[in-house]
Amino acid sequence: MDIKCFKAYDLRGRIPDELNEDIAYRVGRAYAGWLNPEKVVVGHDIRLSSPAICEALVNGLMDAGVNVFHIGECGTEEIYFATDYYDMDGGIVVTASHNPKDYNGMKLVREQSRPISGDTGLNEIKSLAEADDFEPAAKRGTLATLDHRAAYIAKLLTYVDIASLKPLKVVVNAGNGGAGSVIDRLERFLPFNFIKVHHGSDGNFPNGVPNPLLVENRQPTIDAITEHDADLGIAWDGDFDRCFFFDNTGRFIEGYYIVGLLAQSFLDQNNDNSIIHDPRLTWNTIDIVSKAGGKAIQCKTGHAFIKERMRLEDAVYGGEMSAHHYFRDFSYCDSGMVPWLLVAKLMSEKNLPLAELVDERMALFPASGEINRQIKGAAELLRTIEKDYASDAVSVDHTDGLSMEMKDWRFNIRMSNTEPVVRLNVESRGDEQLMQEKTAELLRYMEEV
Repeated sequence: MDIKCFKAYDLRGRIPDELNEDIAYRVGRAYAGWLNPEKVVVGHDIRLSSPAICEALVNGLMDAGVNVFHIGECGTEEIYFATDYYDMDGGIVVTASHNPKDYNGMKLVREQSRPISGDTGLNEIKSLAEADDFEPAAKRGTLATLDHRAAYIAKLLTYVDIASLKPLKVVVNAGNGGAGSVIDRLERFLPFNFIKVHHGSDGNFPNGVPNPLLVENRQPTIDAITEHDADLGIAWDGDFDRCFFFDNTGRFIEGYYIVGLLAQSFLDQNNDNSIIHDPRLTWNTIDIVSKAGGKAIQCKTGHAFIKERMRLEDAVYGGEMSAHHYFRDFSYCDSGMVPWLLVAKLMSEKNLPLAELVDERMALFPASGEINRQIKGAAELLRTIEKDYASDAVSVDHTDGLSMEMKDWRFNIRMSNTEPVVRLNVESRGDEQLMQEKTAELLRYMEEV
């Protein structure tokens, strides 16, 4: 049996032909057979198919002799937290993040929430699941519920000094994903007035798939900021491992500039630190880190790769322009709750709106934001572009796809690890018009090819 839902560093597939309860059961057996864990924590997102998929996964684990601790409906980062905090041998969350409603998937970690990717065991688990040849366990594992939420909330609150926070008015848009329940638990501790949009979890996604990278999904957050004269807007994807920011005018702030802002804040505390970044947009981050005395380290895009590199370098923080933010003291994992708490903390400490915290950097390094296109023959496209732009290039890098730097502008073009698309990012040194011209030029080039 060829199981098609295994990707570069997680599982994602259409229900039921690419992922179903039988496959989920096999994954549980295969994960246990490969890792040989004694105790594993599991949970699931708000998708309608997630409870049944998770139940089948649990049965697979228990039939392999694993003791399972179930935290119920949760965000991906809550599995990361619980795995490390409770000293589990591993953790699995059933989620398809921002994929369409008829998709589901899983993210797998081992002890200390170390990621399992294609390079570190996922391919072996896939082979075992496909073979479906499992020995019976000497004793079936047990199932227990685990109430982790109070400890998780307490961990989040360590990132701020509550007494120093200003009473901000904050629009929060959960997109009917899982973030709303966490905001409700945080609310009692924080001096913020939350304006809640699409707050209740609903796997029917009545307001569209929760993915704020889609421009059409941003308007409700923008409207609420305008209506309530809010100081800040935040929106999350379904499993809330990513958060997205809007300033007090309703302007969407690209994740790239948040990476620089958070890197600066960590280096202000200790400049003898490493910062991990992805290759898509780099100049702003490198400039900030080098001027602060830190060390900027480029890593291949993707949560498993970033986490592995962070551990290797003992980096304090890692950021991807796609709004994944990773923290050394959060098990080197990504969180969609920690970043907005840190941004609110910075706004309070500096007594500045978000716009003033990022405007200068946006002007210094204007960027296109990520543009996606479905293109056949993507590998050939990258080879052709590299050849045609070679004469102007100052440097060429293949860490992830193709990155080419010219004197005053650069671009990265890569094939997605999770979707059948090619992704383009362009930036320049202080020249918005040049960035836009080169973006349009590359898009025309892609369409012609």
